[in-house]
Amino acid sequence: MAPAAVVFDLDGVLVESEHLWEEMWTRYAARSGVTWTAEDTGHVQGMSAPEWAEHLARRAGTGDAAEAERAVVDDMVEALEQGRMEPYDGAVVMVREVAERVPVALATSAARRLLDAVLARHRLDTTFTATVSSAEVPRGKPSPDVYLEAAGRLGVDPAACVGVEDSSNGIRAAHAAGMTVVAIPNPTYPPKPDAMELATRVADGVPAAHREILALLDGVPTGAAR
Repeated sequence: MAPAAVVFDLDGVLVESEHLWEEMWTRYAARSGVTWTAEDTGHVQGMSAPEWAEHLARRAGTGDAAEAERAVVDDMVEALEQGRMEPYDGAVVMVREVAERVPVALATSAARRLLDAVLARHRLDTTFTATVSSAEVPRGKPSPDVYLEAAGRLGVDPAACVGVEDSSNGIRAAHAAGMTVVAIPNPTYPPKPDAMELATRVADGVPAAHREILALLDGVPTGAAR
């Protein structure tokens, strides 16, 4: 059966922002004289804001997760307003064209304040039928909670949904929810091989992902199918 809905991740799928998260985590830790490492970034990618903020506050020695979250999200919103968080080429068109076929949702680890700001700035705020921040569910990625919640808000069985992801923990989360996964591997933060094995289709960038999603909706195979 053809999928009944598509659920997109935000960071690394629709907007180029993964490097900005690392920049802001690094900046916050540096204020306390602590070096944020690539291992730290890999550990927190996909976590909800409260989860990564707890790790950041512990690493920085402040112990104040709420303040860490506020400071980093403030910096991310400022980066957005400065034009540093732009959609990937073809991402807006992809979402709008898919939304003309089936309901679309957003399942992201971004805090609600940033999520809403990104969609408003890039005029996607009326395109999604549902949007979910992982801060609104019990567990962040790689747990399936945010994807299950998105499917629930759409009123669609998760098994009838396509999940579109770029990261290891995101792929794991969408797969654990029972969704068909289209992976867009992030070249800077490539998913681990075991996560990639969970993807049904792999796309080299947004235009290829667009084609893969439409192919799934049409029930036809494409060259990038696994």
